Amino acid sequence: MRLYDFRTEYRENPIGLTEKAPRFSWKIESDEKDTVQTSYEIKVTDENGKLVWDSGKKVSDQSVLISYEGEALSDETFYTVEVTVADNHGNVESMEGSFETGIFVQTEFKAQMITSDFPAEETACPVFGKTFAIDKKVKKARLYATAHGVYEVTLNGKTVGDYRMAPGWTSYHNRLQYQIYDVTEQLAEENEIAITVGNGWYKGILGFYCQPNQYGTQAGAFAELHVEYEDGSKDVIATDETWSVKTGEIRYSEIYMGETIDTDAPEITEGNVVVKDFDKAVLTAQENEPVRITEKIVGKELIVTPKGEKLVDFGQIVTGVVEVHVKGEKGQKIVLHHAEVLDKDGNFYPETLRQAKSIDTFICNGEEQIFRPHFTFHGFRYISVEGMEEFTADQFFACVTHSDMEKTGDFHCSNKKVNQLQSNITWSQRDNFLDIPTDCPQRDERLGWTGDAQVFSWTAAFNRNTALFYTKWMRDVAAESSLEKGVPHVVPDILESYSSSAWSDVAVIVPWVVYQIYGDKGILEENWKCMHEWVDYIKNNCEENGLWQSGFQYGDWLALDKEESADRTGATDKYMIANAYYLYVTDLVKQTAEVLGKKEEAEKYASLYETTLDAFQREYYTETGRIVSETQTGAIISLYFNLAREKDRKRILNTLLTNIENHKNHLSTGFVGTPYICHTLSENGAHEMAATLFMKEDYPSWLYAVNMGATTIWERWNSIKQDGTFDESGMNSLNHYAYGSVGDWMYRKVAGLSQLEPGYKRFQVKPMFVKGIEEWGTEFESVYGKIVANTSCKDGKIHVHVEVPANTTAVIVLPEKEETHEVGSGVYDYEYATETSLAVERFSMDSTLGEIVAEPLAVEMFNQMVPGMLEGPMIQFAYGMTLAELLGAAPEARPMYEAVVNALNQKEREKGNDL
Repeated sequence: MRLYDFRTEYRENPIGLTEKAPRFSWKIESDEKDTVQTSYEIKVTDENGKLVWDSGKKVSDQSVLISYEGEALSDETFYTVEVTVADNHGNVESMEGSFETGIFVQTEFKAQMITSDFPAEETACPVFGKTFAIDKKVKKARLYATAHGVYEVTLNGKTVGDYRMAPGWTSYHNRLQYQIYDVTEQLAEENEIAITVGNGWYKGILGFYCQPNQYGTQAGAFAELHVEYEDGSKDVIATDETWSVKTGEIRYSEIYMGETIDTDAPEITEGNVVVKDFDKAVLTAQENEPVRITEKIVGKELIVTPKGEKLVDFGQIVTGVVEVHVKGEKGQKIVLHHAEVLDKDGNFYPETLRQAKSIDTFICNGEEQIFRPHFTFHGFRYISVEGMEEFTADQFFACVTHSDMEKTGDFHCSNKKVNQLQSNITWSQRDNFLDIPTDCPQRDERLGWTGDAQVFSWTAAFNRNTALFYTKWMRDVAAESSLEKGVPHVVPDILESYSSSAWSDVAVIVPWVVYQIYGDKGILEENWKCMHEWVDYIKNNCEENGLWQSGFQYGDWLALDKEESADRTGATDKYMIANAYYLYVTDLVKQTAEVLGKKEEAEKYASLYETTLDAFQREYYTETGRIVSETQTGAIISLYFNLAREKDRKRILNTLLTNIENHKNHLSTGFVGTPYICHTLSENGAHEMAATLFMKEDYPSWLYAVNMGATTIWERWNSIKQDGTFDESGMNSLNHYAYGSVGDWMYRKVAGLSQLEPGYKRFQVKPMFVKGIEEWGTEFESVYGKIVANTSCKDGKIHVHVEVPANTTAVIVLPEKEETHEVGSGVYDYEYATETSLAVERFSMDSTLGEIVAEPLAVEMFNQMVPGMLEGPMIQFAYGMTLAELLGAAPEARPMYEAVVNALNQKEREKGNDL
């Protein structure tokens, strides 16, 4: 047995921690099967060697998020944690970790928020400075810093830390994060500290109307350097009116518009420092992973367009900035424009950015230089370069920028197009998880849309460790929400629009996702008030019949079953969707109350659920099971959320299948129906149809975008049309993760991995077949360790490989077998014979009748089964229709069509064997 990956509040040896009862986690590795932790003991010691907590030997198999229960922790103190674990095989092992506390009471900071007296029209970023001397030996030094705006700090000319866009975006009037840096090694006898502040989200241009000053009119800096000396004495250097301020090389910087850097003797203006009114009570230590540059992609290709534009292609849509390596002439101006895509003629196409200019300008000083913007970011694959006559692609690097969350999950298979889809999903997540979950990273929006984040949250939590990311963002959701107004549509809230189903339901769903994926009960406790108040808000706004049937709703946003010019909300009854989600979140609040031991509240919301469900069924279904909206999404939410009466489920499934067949086996769903359509089919005995939808390659489908060259997920099914032209609605992002929510079905249903208990303490592996994928699998780094589930079905054999981490159990359900295997930790391989082939066959329900009757065998079979069927005068009109479409009108013909298709494919196989 070996212990590894010790974490404190999900972090490795953090500094600046302000949790009063931090939680500890560790993982166990063992070569012995069925390994379970039987006990643990945790000892926490302060930097003076004093034992502040000894848990004693706890007989327990818990190894995730164990709360500290010792003496009150002190400010700015280093603590060592030793954990000792015993397992059921008699092994005992120990490991150490550490954490360092920060400032527990934020109002004790001595610093003041400082700004400048520069006029409002000054666009250059202010640089706040201070010089100070040190004449003792330094033991440790910690810098606490934040800003009204976004900031970077240099100490003695060297950048402090590697964070980007700090302090991030929060509900600034309620919460402002500060960052903590270890600057011990950067201090000298004589020191100069400089803080440059850009407008950022605080006072920069934001929103559809590109309005500045959303939170305030003056950028400001707040910092405090704590120096502890070897002799035990301490110094504090804090922002106040004794600091200086001037303008610097950054002459202009806006998130949407770009940045101008002038290194050729820019005009420096000296100003006066002014102290701002600032409530320190809003300060909070950094809560999520910082935004960093996580990868640099060198320019792949130099392109000269038909219009003569000089472009660099990075081969991938990313979020971030471009770093330029250049030796220019003194005063030479280099201008970079950014775009996601080229038009059908191969010209630069920045139209998807709308009003966001996304232009970076660099003015050279005549030396070898590296330019990289500081306080902006762009969504792009291509840059247009102006001001450089000769250059090569490898002078440019796309700096991929996002919240630096640990990668935890992956899906891989034998189908290259599906692998590209998985890549597109993960890239759209990286590109849009930049301190908040944005809808898109490129245009004049980039807002924390709650609906997009909610539908993608399961997929996101599989791909990356989102526990801290969502914890931070949910604190802003809670800060912006109330029982009176409900929950905003975007968080942080700059639109002041509230309360729509599927969007505002984020308040309940995301905490539940974090609990399920990471076993983190703390996020439920922290968000309990916001969670139940959202359900209470809906209840307070219901009609006399107990249903929510008033106010604005987004409905099945961007669904294809209704003319968009109407309102983009799809054809499904908007209030049916609203009440379906009302029921869903009411049930989750009931379950949350049970987890938290709130018995009365659990009974209250269970009762509310039952009465609302009865009202829902009476309102939205006839006695015979017909739905008020017989759309794909209407059927999906009826089945997936278990809202239909049991006796009606079969009819509703048939309604769904018929609708799909009438759409030539394609989906027509929007933001609400799409995340659940494949799940619904797979869970209700129609997995083959789910697989058919998933593997479609023409519009509308996931693989259509792949075939059109997409490297991220699109906002619309037809963001780029077959002829290479674009959707021109004015709302067409090529980097929008909502439809990437199919990833959750890929992981849970195709790979078959899903949690049976929170944190995957107990999980299921139940892989399912998809024609066109002969090998597939997933790896997932759970809070207990890595889970592997790989399957293949080819050459007459099924092989399933499962790796179960120590201290967990798995339920393995093998394809085409009836028995289940409940196993402990270890590696398991199963191989057995099958007659199933997952190779794509020539004939299917997507074949046209004309393609089928071109085969003599098919004609013979039709004449036997339905004599005269092929002789009627109307049959010619059916030749261009697929069998799936024909089934929409005559579902009773299914057995006949299936028999013909199977016979034709069997003949094809025999023909292949004879070759």
